[in-house]
Amino acid sequence: MARYFDVHPVDPQPRLIGQIVQILRDGGLIAYPTDSCYALGAQMGNRDALDRIRQIRRLDDKHHFTLVCRDFAQLGQLVNIDNDVFRAIKGVTPGPYTFILPATREVPRRMLHPKKKTVGVRIPDNNVVRALVTELGEPILSSTLLLPGDEDPLIDGWDIKERLDNVLDAVVDAGDCGTDPTTVIDFSNGYAEIARRGAGDASRFE
Repeated sequence: MARYFDVHPVDPQPRLIGQIVQILRDGGLIAYPTDSCYALGAQMGNRDALDRIRQIRRLDDKHHFTLVCRDFAQLGQLVNIDNDVFRAIKGVTPGPYTFILPATREVPRRMLHPKKKTVGVRIPDNNVVRALVTELGEPILSSTLLLPGDEDPLIDGWDIKERLDNVLDAVVDAGDCGTDPTTVIDFSNGYAEIARRGAGDASRFE
């Protein structure tokens, strides 16, 4: 049964953030709000949680997982990024964008696209996420909480707990976080390609 945490969206309670992060450190899988709907989250090197996410969402090995970062210093350790791409990303972050980039050796191989060796990275504009990543001290392995057969991601904490109570370790509820997933920009070929249009304005990458 998943634990349920009611977290303040603007000023997250440190005690609750600490408890949620301990669940992550203990190998748990959580559902948590971002600036563009809910996501599934786990520690970056947690192989069991990665497999659980694949099972919940029925994902194949070509799915791009995302590493949710606190800031550019953290992001820069995970992906190879040149000056032009850095400026393009810097102009829209923090915000509801995911960027596909070539991964560094810091990223576990099981997370990478099998052929491209790429991974998704992002810096959300969300106080709860910032608190979690800061307390954890490393990026959170994430994937949009979109269940097989559903057209839209899940957006309500109690609904998530009801539907996924037996496969999650915690549900973090911080109120409304929107219904649209991130806009995904793929830089893996050296230039911007819009892979998915979502909450972020994609026009600046066209």
